[in-house]
Amino acid sequence: MHSPEPPSPERAAELRRRFAEEARAERPDLSVLCLLIGAQADGTLDEAGLDAAQAELDRLAGEVPFRPGDPRSWAAALRDLLGERYGYRGSAADYQRLESSLLHSVLLRRRGLPILLSVVWLEVARRAGAPVYGVALPGHFVVGFGPREEQVLADPFDGGRVLSGADADVLVVGATGAPLEPSMLVPAAPLEVVLRVLNNIRAWASARPERSDVALWAVELALLVPSHPARLRYERGQLLVQRGAFVTGAEEMEEYAQLVEVVDEGLADRVRTEALAARALMN
Repeated sequence: MHSPEPPSPERAAELRRRFAEEARAERPDLSVLCLLIGAQADGTLDEAGLDAAQAELDRLAGEVPFRPGDPRSWAAALRDLLGERYGYRGSAADYQRLESSLLHSVLLRRRGLPILLSVVWLEVARRAGAPVYGVALPGHFVVGFGPREEQVLADPFDGGRVLSGADADVLVVGATGAPLEPSMLVPAAPLEVVLRVLNNIRAWASARPERSDVALWAVELALLVPSHPARLRYERGQLLVQRGAFVTGAEEMEEYAQLVEVVDEGLADRVRTEALAARALMN
């Protein structure tokens, strides 16, 4: 099974510029950001392909019944359309495919990880006027409809199955061993969703050392998101060293050490030692 190959360096640089611009917009567009991630992964996704993916989301939204009613009715309408009529859902095998984290591929295959299937639900429902948002449960992403006091959850990975409170608790307990907490049910902001998508891509690549190229661009995109975790700088440095860019990787680790030494001097010392060892590899 071959994963997608990246675009040319020139195309990749342009995609990153657009990604950074969108991530810093006043209201970042989730579908645009996810499609730019897809184009960074898949060199065959050109401008026509990006437009076609947006057009498919628009088309699906046009098939949602007009204003179906309360949050439960919205959830049922999206389940009937996307899960039942079009067969969008996931399976354990989807975790082994990079395409499962790429929005354009999910639209074509109608298969993907929970978070990417949720992006499809979110973007179709939003275009149709639904009160919809993502809910980042630990270990499993779902979609919420309606205000907190009337909240209805749906699981796109399971074809849009409408969840009871007990169902949601089972998902969280299965992922963490701890019960569902009310704080887990708050809406996820678009950039939080994007960072979680990129985390999944990095996790996929970390299990495949031969695809450190994928891990590197995923880290570099995450670094373009405002308020990203500082540790991404260290991760980028490690990846650069792994790929033979010893000096650049060491410099990145040293900059990370400078950032963290105020709060954790021991960690900073360990990172500097690692950076020194990376520099020694040049000899």
